[in-house]
Amino acid sequence: MNMSFAVLFAALLLDRYWSGQGKLWQRYSHPVVLFGRAIGLAESVMRRPSAGRQGNRTSGLMSILVLLALAAFAGWAITFFTRSIPIVGLAAEVLIVAVLLAQRSLADHVGAVAKALKSEGLSGGRREVAKIVGRDPEQLDHAGVARSAIESLAENTSDGIVAPAFWYAILGLPGLFAYKMLNTADSMIGHKNERYLDFGRASAKFDDAANWIPARLTGLVIVIAAASSIGSIRAGTALMTMMRDARLHRSPNAGWPEAAFAGALGIQLSGPRIYDGSIANEPVVNAAGRVVTGASDIQSALRLFDRICIVLAVVVAVSALTI
Repeated sequence: MNMSFAVLFAALLLDRYWSGQGKLWQRYSHPVVLFGRAIGLAESVMRRPSAGRQGNRTSGLMSILVLLALAAFAGWAITFFTRSIPIVGLAAEVLIVAVLLAQRSLADHVGAVAKALKSEGLSGGRREVAKIVGRDPEQLDHAGVARSAIESLAENTSDGIVAPAFWYAILGLPGLFAYKMLNTADSMIGHKNERYLDFGRASAKFDDAANWIPARLTGLVIVIAAASSIGSIRAGTALMTMMRDARLHRSPNAGWPEAAFAGALGIQLSGPRIYDGSIANEPVVNAAGRVVTGASDIQSALRLFDRICIVLAVVVAVSALTI
């Protein structure tokens, strides 16, 4: 049996069904919070507006390389410890991997948007969706809130679940820690605004590279999940939409899971949106899909997501037994 895949399978199950995570992280700092503090410290030390464009690009590159090295070293050190005490160490590694996945938290946050839309209307939906997206929620109508929640679910299926699982399967805890550090850095400093355009450039480029394979694998998993849950016709539409529209997205990676979700659910995603008061006129993904969306579509997306998690766990389990 391949132990890395066995650990990953157990971690996927633990993350999906462990109901106490939310309360735990109310008392203690989540590892991603610690990664964020390290990134914030690096920015405060290395980013200098007076350094100019090239100076901040260089300091940003140096910062992310050091952060990735430290994260990978931490993963190696923990692996050295866990492998020295077989049973307890193995259990500890399962727990660590589970903590750095996001199945349950993602489903809970997106589900909260659907619940708020149904019980409180637009104001409640805007409040909850603001917790998971970067766009201005006050500019979103009912359908916009629903689409935003589904887009976040699609993108984070890749970034928060498949990609961490992929890098753990390939490189163990060093790969998982480095990926989570990189993805956190991209979310914090990988923005194309005046402050981070140069300093965060390397983090954004590295994150694009790290997610290239996982994003496309996520698209395939979505298609398989659609076939097993809502039928071959929807799965075919998901595949066709993904292959046709994924490259329309502003991100080289997010378009793959978003287009697959849009095709499977028969709805439009992406399109124009407002960030920091500026309109981003982005193409619509699955333009032939339904425009009007609501809480019921979020719930349909969550049912598909649940099947995606099952498919991923099955693939990992088979890999554990055969590789």
